[in-house]
Amino acid sequence: MTIAFLNGDYLPLEEARISPMDRGFLFGDGIYEVIPSYGGRLVGFAPHIERMHDGMNAIEILSPHSNQQWREICETLAQRNGAGNLGIYLQVSRGADTKRHHAYPTGITPTVFGFTFDIPAEPTADRSSAKTLKVASGEDKRWQRCNIKSVALLGNVMHFQQGAADGKDEILLYNKAHNVTEGAACNVFIVKDGTVITPPLDHQILPGITRHIALDILHKYSDIPVEERSVSMEEARHADEIWFSSSTKELIAVVELDGSPVGDGRPGPVWEQAQTLFTEHKYDY
Repeated sequence: MTIAFLNGDYLPLEEARISPMDRGFLFGDGIYEVIPSYGGRLVGFAPHIERMHDGMNAIEILSPHSNQQWREICETLAQRNGAGNLGIYLQVSRGADTKRHHAYPTGITPTVFGFTFDIPAEPTADRSSAKTLKVASGEDKRWQRCNIKSVALLGNVMHFQQGAADGKDEILLYNKAHNVTEGAACNVFIVKDGTVITPPLDHQILPGITRHIALDILHKYSDIPVEERSVSMEEARHADEIWFSSSTKELIAVVELDGSPVGDGRPGPVWEQAQTLFTEHKYDY
């Protein structure tokens, strides 16, 4: 039985209820985070909560909890749900009003919800046994504020389904200039001639926490060249390696793009080195 958190109470998930007038339900008017936890140890708690605060500030929701209170909620959810390999989902919506109206209402209390779900065990940096992805590609048709981690994910859902309908694990998105943006649920890296390259952050791209941690680790603990710059789809199709990154996948190698192998069709040596370093240092954040 999953134990959830709702507006200050811990209760069985199946008993959690919100008002149908909640603006998260009616408008997707809210912010969320997913924080991985392995054996009760949180990965990237500080940057995750900082991003959540940034999101709430962007849509003008006052955070209902301090950073310490958010940590206590996360740790309690992990403990009450077995402290295994868990994704801890946190969501703050603007709350429930008495009417449906587009403008932000005043005088309502945010709805705070949290629960956990099982995630895979921590990835192992082993080229021979690592989980990999096969992905499709498609033009990015989402809204122009993808840097906000909004609960309104229909565009991402439709793009993910586009890849799934093609029998793939994910999708690599590109903008009208045919430059890579991100995946439906992941950030993107490519490797060419030993250099790690990832698109720079802007309104088209979520500032991923795994992306942030991986870049920081590579700068601090490796001599691997790293570039943050635009990546064309032509470059992606001729990359030696492609990785996707997310909180529940860490760094995962893409071995096929639109039916063609990436590099030699196996996880690459730069991925192996990067994932090894990520495993060693991810709890520092």
